[in-house]
Amino acid sequence: MEAGVKLERCPGLEDSDCCYLCFPGLLDGAGIAEEPLLLAELKPGRPHQFDWKSSCETWSVAFSPDGSWFAWSQGHCIVKLIPWPLEEQFIPKGFEAKSRSSKSDSKGRGSPKEKTLDCGQIVWGLAFSPWPSPPSRKLWARHHPQVPDVSCLILATGLNDGQIKIWEVQTGLLLLNLSGHQDVVRDLSFTPSGSLILVSASRDKTLRIWDLNKHGKQIQVLSGHLQWVYCCSISPDCSMLCSAAGEKSVFLWSMRSYTLIRKLEGHQSSVVSCDFSPDSALLVTASYDTNVIMWDPYTGERLRSLHHTQLDPPMDDSDVHISSLRSVCFSPEGLYLATVADDRLLRIWALELKTPIAFAPMTNGLCCTFFPHGGVIATGTRDGHVQFWTAPRVLSSLKHLCRKALRSFLTTYQVLALPIPKKMKEFLTYRTF
Repeated sequence: MEAGVKLERCPGLEDSDCCYLCFPGLLDGAGIAEEPLLLAELKPGRPHQFDWKSSCETWSVAFSPDGSWFAWSQGHCIVKLIPWPLEEQFIPKGFEAKSRSSKSDSKGRGSPKEKTLDCGQIVWGLAFSPWPSPPSRKLWARHHPQVPDVSCLILATGLNDGQIKIWEVQTGLLLLNLSGHQDVVRDLSFTPSGSLILVSASRDKTLRIWDLNKHGKQIQVLSGHLQWVYCCSISPDCSMLCSAAGEKSVFLWSMRSYTLIRKLEGHQSSVVSCDFSPDSALLVTASYDTNVIMWDPYTGERLRSLHHTQLDPPMDDSDVHISSLRSVCFSPEGLYLATVADDRLLRIWALELKTPIAFAPMTNGLCCTFFPHGGVIATGTRDGHVQFWTAPRVLSSLKHLCRKALRSFLTTYQVLALPIPKKMKEFLTYRTF
């Protein structure tokens, strides 16, 4: 299935941090870009026991960190766990999951099977744990003593009644039920380190920290937001937590002390989505004010704003908020952003440019996420559908790889203290836009 996507040659890309930019499989022999593909679209079957006109939204989609599973909250209390890749006819070569479990699955337990999780409540948030992780084996052993040495990939689901259900992906079994929130659990995030620390964001205006290694013990409640908390994101180095509520500012918390580091102020309307870059050096926030702001989370400095301009002018004043943002996410190599807005467009942005490099038409978009190994973006809609789009696959330049490696363990202040030339410091701190 093809979808018309405008792809323009962007000035300055020849000096970017990518060795090449392309949509895989979409260049003809002359090297001219053709329209990117809508790889596949998943639609839920109609359940007879529910009113199909309500509660059908796909509020969240997620890939497992190793790329072997895809989770889809398809509405009506149902989550689908789908082995990745999808059927071969939908996915071009090169998108296969780099899963460390694939060989053992095919030889020992057979190929993974699609699973349906009935959560009993509307599902708003989804999060996979890192896989595999030694602590998760202990959790598995407590619930499956007959199979003590099997590693465990976990999916957390945030529900309409404030509950969080923890599932074992390979079997689809419910492991834990976490109680504490007094309203919808809107978003979830695991620490990337594999420690099985889970953060939940809720409409009760709090964030809660859970330790699944201690039977799901609640270890902290973070208060301070005055509105519903829409989104939470943990930095890849596990040092910071960002939370976005129905407010014009976002909160940055320490994941070591669970205290507030700072508020980031700059948006003119509610902030609804946030994400850290893979090296933890950048933070992006998306708002109903039609802007994405790129921040230095260590200094609180605002580095850049990406404005979402309508391609077609509004017919009247009622369309003034038609470009309100719903979701933003970084690509796995950290060179691109994807955004979903109410103007029915998925946009792809190169990090160093102020205008999108590509547009894809989509209706009623709510969320987006990149495949962990690049090349695919998954989007969810109000209709309960999931769409998979081709995304830029790039060979990062050596200088970007060096920056990414250094910034994974050096803060902005540590970089500025290095005895190196000013221009190098500017590059390493993303001040060369």
